[in-house]
Amino acid sequence: MDNKLRIAFTLYRGNPHSGGQGVYTAFLTRELAALGHHVEVFSGPPYPELDARVVLRKVPGLDLFREPDPFRIPRPSEYRSVEDLLEVGLMSIGAFPDPKGFGWRLRHHFDELRRDFDVIHDNQSLNWTLAKLARSGTPVLSSIHHPISVDRRLALAAASSMKARVGLRRFYSFIPMQVAVARELPRILTVSTSSAGDLARELGIDRRRIAIVPIGVDTDLYAPQPDVHRERGLVCTTASADVPLKGLRYLIEAISLLQDTRLIIMGPHQNSTELPLLIARFGLQDRVTVTGVLSREEMVQIYARASVAVVPSLYEGFSLPAVEAMSCAVPLVASRGGALPEVVGDAGAMTTPGSARSLAEAIESVLASGTVALERGLYARERAIARFSWRSTASATVGYYRDLLRLGA
Repeated sequence: MDNKLRIAFTLYRGNPHSGGQGVYTAFLTRELAALGHHVEVFSGPPYPELDARVVLRKVPGLDLFREPDPFRIPRPSEYRSVEDLLEVGLMSIGAFPDPKGFGWRLRHHFDELRRDFDVIHDNQSLNWTLAKLARSGTPVLSSIHHPISVDRRLALAAASSMKARVGLRRFYSFIPMQVAVARELPRILTVSTSSAGDLARELGIDRRRIAIVPIGVDTDLYAPQPDVHRERGLVCTTASADVPLKGLRYLIEAISLLQDTRLIIMGPHQNSTELPLLIARFGLQDRVTVTGVLSREEMVQIYARASVAVVPSLYEGFSLPAVEAMSCAVPLVASRGGALPEVVGDAGAMTTPGSARSLAEAIESVLASGTVALERGLYARERAIARFSWRSTASATVGYYRDLLRLGA
């Protein structure tokens, strides 16, 4: 076996500014290339931003959920294939078509993937083409950061009407496909012990086929900024989507319970309908700022200004925002949802998931602790550097590639 591997990395969307898939893809493939491996990324739109050593192979779709016009109806000139018609058809009945649409288009690369690469690493696409490749003897594994069924369950619990619940079930109609494909693949990678247990329980995957590889943080970029003054009472949070899973409603309510605090929400919420109503409900229009899309450098500057960073999620399979805040040495408050206790350890204040009161008390305590909080922030950075590096993530991942190749030898 050649020491250097030819790796095909597949993902149905690689947005570099929203959600963890694009970030995971960009940094992991960069480090795989730095280790000397040949990496090609097959991605649907929006496309990830990749290192110059990594090849981007675009798998064009209609990008029906793009900003600023999600759920758009394409112009007739945009239709190029049967897959395009099927994708629009799924959207028209309220389904999220991207995972299935990407799988349909990936079929056109089937022979190439089977012939020209040593291993295929899927990032949460889990489509039928991958299952077919695995059945043909092609080494295929997939990263699943947490079971999407948890998102569906929390969204259904928060739905305010039967119509909304029916809509959510249609939207998440891709889940049975992903569950079936995950059960077929010989190896699943996940990011925490908590997620491994949840995947085994929620998706029925044999726990022996699940390997744990924590993801990393760019500690050179996400670093303290000594020249930036921390602003008293400034709280920040990062949320890639305004969904119940992220617990934003509890953080906003917590801010309403505190005096002399301001909140910056970093994330793309241009089309959120619930968030502005929630902010107005608590009369926080002058104390809550929603930034929209930010560069990583802009996020680091906000972390440097903040006195507290908060991760209020009801559930996380890992939580890049927690590790990024830790790496920036900002005092951290996080819920005990999912893998957060495993990730944060004793480097932050932990709270009860779904409790605004618990969040408010923890934020108030950190703000009152002065230099103790700052020292704990520095300790959090040490933990991030020691435990969560992209190079170690890449090295461990390559080890599982080689295990998979030996299994098929």
